[in-house]
Amino acid sequence: MATSLTTLGLELPTDPRWVNIAEMNIGDILTDHAWCEQKAASSCISLIVQYSDKVKLVDMLTPVVAEEWGHFQRVLKELRKRNLPLGRQRKDLYVNALQAELRASGDYYDQLMERLLLNALIEARSCERFKLLSEHLTDEGLRRFYHELMISEAGHYRNFIELAETYVDAGRVRQRWKEILALEARILANMDIRGDRMH
Repeated sequence: MATSLTTLGLELPTDPRWVNIAEMNIGDILTDHAWCEQKAASSCISLIVQYSDKVKLVDMLTPVVAEEWGHFQRVLKELRKRNLPLGRQRKDLYVNALQAELRASGDYYDQLMERLLLNALIEARSCERFKLLSEHLTDEGLRRFYHELMISEAGHYRNFIELAETYVDAGRVRQRWKEILALEARILANMDIRGDRMH
């Protein structure tokens, strides 16, 4: 599966230096990645609980919860292989910055759209970074691991966009998606390169 910035919609590529720094801090990357998978599963559960009347959302996100938790278990296994503990959850400055830019006002459906598009964006950026890891790590096993996860994350990204367009006018979704992509590009451009973080 070919995955690129174009297919993901991202406006700004990750600084190529990130993957080199990440490889030197692979234990920290795996720890942060594990917690990212846990948060992804929790986010889907939260959406299911809050919007339990939305049948398509519940049906589409329920298997995503299981898949994200499966990814958490797989990352944990990679940590164990290296005799590394899970470690503590770290502050996610990238996600916090994105959340600060979300619209706090709006009706029920506006808020649903904001949350779905935030999830779509995080999945898209994760997919892009998994691709970099799958192409540039020297550890062949980890390259294969991240290639598999890259494909999965691309599917999740599309799920969230599809759900947003199910419950909100597709034109509004596309317009807001463009705005959020532009916000993300500005946030990323102003962030330090953190080789100990997945985002």
